[in-house]
Amino acid sequence: MNAEQQTSELVDQGSAEERQTPRMNSVQDEKSAQPPQEKGKRKGMLMIFAAILVIAAIGGLLYWLHARHYEDTDDAQIDGNLSPIGTRIDGTVVKVYVQNNQMVKVGDPLVDLDPRDNQVKADQVQAQLAQARSQLAGERPNIPITEVENSTNILSAKADVASAEAAVAAAERDRDQAEAQVLQQEAANARAQSDLQRYTILAEKQEISKSDFDQYSSNAKQQAANLQAVQAAVLAAARTVDQRKAQLDQVRSKLVLNEKNAAPQLSIRHASVEQQMANLQTAESLLEQAQLNLGYTKIVAPVAGIVMKRFAQVGSRVNDGQQLLTISEVGDLWVTANFKETQLLHMLPGQHATIHVDSLDRDFSGSVDTIGGATGSIASTLPAENATGNYVKVVQRIPVRIKLDPNQEGLDRLRPGMSADPEVHVE
Repeated sequence: MNAEQQTSELVDQGSAEERQTPRMNSVQDEKSAQPPQEKGKRKGMLMIFAAILVIAAIGGLLYWLHARHYEDTDDAQIDGNLSPIGTRIDGTVVKVYVQNNQMVKVGDPLVDLDPRDNQVKADQVQAQLAQARSQLAGERPNIPITEVENSTNILSAKADVASAEAAVAAAERDRDQAEAQVLQQEAANARAQSDLQRYTILAEKQEISKSDFDQYSSNAKQQAANLQAVQAAVLAAARTVDQRKAQLDQVRSKLVLNEKNAAPQLSIRHASVEQQMANLQTAESLLEQAQLNLGYTKIVAPVAGIVMKRFAQVGSRVNDGQQLLTISEVGDLWVTANFKETQLLHMLPGQHATIHVDSLDRDFSGSVDTIGGATGSIASTLPAENATGNYVKVVQRIPVRIKLDPNQEGLDRLRPGMSADPEVHVE
C-alpha cells in the first residue's frame, strides 16, 4: 500500500467519525431530554424482571428439593386378571346366560351344555357299581368258608392217618401171630411126620394095627395141611400189612397236601376279595368322574368381574378345553409401572404412591407391592443379543407392581389397560 492510499483512508475515517459524533450527541441530548417519569418506569420494569428471575430460581430450587424425593413415570397402566372360562368336557351349547360387558358374581350361571350323554354314562357306571358291590358281597363269605373247609380237611386227614396207623399196627400184630402159629405148626408137623415115618416102619413089620397106622398117617397129613394153612395166613397177613402201609402213605400224603394247599387256597380267596374291592373302587371312581362330567355341563363363574370376548353360541359344538368367554376381574386391580432402572435406587416395597388415571382425571393412593425380577427386554420373547454386533447402551425398564388402597371412591370405574401416571415417594 502506498502513501497516497493510506492518506485517503485516514481522511475517510475522519469524516466517518465526524458524522457519528453529531449522531451520538443527538442521542445523549434525547436521553437528557426524557422526563423523570419515564426513567422511573424503566427502572421499575427492571426490578420486576429481576424479581421474576429470583422467584423462578427459588421455585426451581424448591421443585428440585421436592422432586428428589419422588420417582414418576408415564409408562404405566391399570392391570388385572383376565380369567379365560372354558369347558372341561365335549358337548353342545344349549344355553348362554351372559353377554359381553355384563357384570357377574361368583357362582352365576354362564353356559349350559347338553347333559343327556353324560347322564347316560353316569347311569351305566351306577349299574357297574351295583354289580361290583354284589360280587364283593358274594365273595367275602368264601374266606371263612375256605378256612373252615381247610381246617376240616386237615383234621379229617389227621384222623385218617391215625386210623391207618392203627390198622397197620393191627395188621402187623396179626402177621406176627400168624408167624408164631407157623412156628408152632412146623413143630407139630415135624413131630407128626416123624411119628408117621416111625409107625410106617412098624406097620411094615406088622407090629402095629392098620387102624393105628391110619390114625398117624391122617394126623401127619392134617398137620401138614395145617402148616400150609398157617403159612398161607402169614402171607395174607403180610399182604394186609403192606396194604395198610400203602393206605397210611396215602392218607399221610393227603394230610400233607391239605396242609400245603390250605394257605394258597386262603390266599386265593383273599386275592379274589381284594380284586372285587378293586373293581368296586374302580366303579366308584368312574361314577365320581361321570358325576363330575355331568356337573361340568353347567358352567358357572369362578370369579367375579365383567364378561368379555364371549365366543359361546347356542347350538355350537365345543371340545374339551375350548375357551367360551373371558371374565375381567375388575374387583382386584393393580398398577404395573415400568420405571427406568436408574429410578429404582431408593425404591422399596411398601413406599407410598399416588396414581393419576388419565381417563378419570383423578388420583388414587397406593403403595409399592413388588419390583419385577427382570427387565422388560430380558423377559421378551426375543431378548436382545448384546454379544453380537455393535452395542449401544440403553436405559432399561423394570416393571413395578403398585397395589391400590382399598375403599377408595372411583375404584369401581377402573378397568385393566387404562393409562396411569404413578408417583412413588422414595424417601
